[in-house]
Amino acid sequence: MNIIVPMAGMGKRMRPHTLTVPKPLIPIAGKPIVQRLVEDIAAVAGSKIDEVGFIIGDFGQAVENQLLDIAKSLGAKGKIYYQTEALGTAHAILCAKESLKGPSIVAFADTLFRADFSMNTSSDGVLWVSQIDDPSAFGVVKVNESNVITDFVEKPKDFVSDLAMIGIYYFKSGETLRDECQYLIDNAIINDGEYQLPDALRNMTAKGMQFNPGKVKDWLDCGNKNATVDSNQRVLGFIADSLSIPTNVTIENSTIIQPCYIGEGATIKSSVVGPHVSIGSGTIIENSVIKNSIIQSNSEVKQAVVDNSMIGHFAKYCRSFDDLSIGDYSTINS
Repeated sequence: MNIIVPMAGMGKRMRPHTLTVPKPLIPIAGKPIVQRLVEDIAAVAGSKIDEVGFIIGDFGQAVENQLLDIAKSLGAKGKIYYQTEALGTAHAILCAKESLKGPSIVAFADTLFRADFSMNTSSDGVLWVSQIDDPSAFGVVKVNESNVITDFVEKPKDFVSDLAMIGIYYFKSGETLRDECQYLIDNAIINDGEYQLPDALRNMTAKGMQFNPGKVKDWLDCGNKNATVDSNQRVLGFIADSLSIPTNVTIENSTIIQPCYIGEGATIKSSVVGPHVSIGSGTIIENSVIKNSIIQSNSEVKQAVVDNSMIGHFAKYCRSFDDLSIGDYSTINS
């Protein structure tokens, strides 16, 4: 089985964190989003992963090497493909047409999930969905009494279904998906200025292919800062039992409130850290209180109170202590 990961987007909603690092490589609880994604898919795929094809922009050789290492960690061969123009989801998938062969999973790299189902690889396809309260901002699927998907509706104004597509799809035949995406481009079938995957899915169902929904227990968005911090919190909760502090971390006169991820070589002095904090390798925390936040590698946070925050790599956030004389009934907000 092959995994195709379109991830060429610029990640504008995550700036400034995506100015130097592609969004799918931002760590969540110590691992890049895309690594957690492909590991979770491999866990429910039910068969060996042969190839992982990453569809990227001009991210540089270091990023490409990191992606190839992620594929290698699954025992799979990594391949790099390029999407030089933002022409839609179907166009992005087609950029990896050499890997669209046999059973294939397409997974867009800005979402994480938890699922306890075993994928039915005998069906023509599985579209992973999450049941949500307000589906109006998402693409949803309609199903019949046999639990077969009958239609795909983008951002419905009126209620048609509460099963939102989360951006992960299984296809029994990667070649069929490739041909349907190519058909859209050859025939200039464009929706909102782009070649869209749901149009290919409609063509496939019209030809008699049957897709079933695969319902996930948890759908974790990583589309913006607040959503990513929230996803970090939830992942830390999921993996709390497996978290441990490396032996080369320095902790002095500090309290760690679990669950927290603390990277190799971090230093924490006279601080309270946690709960739900991820600290990257080599980062220094001093005289601070930090909760529900992500602080990347080789950064410094001193004399600070930090909550619901993201701090990037090699960043410094240092506040100075104040010498105060505050009278009765005073209020100071800073």
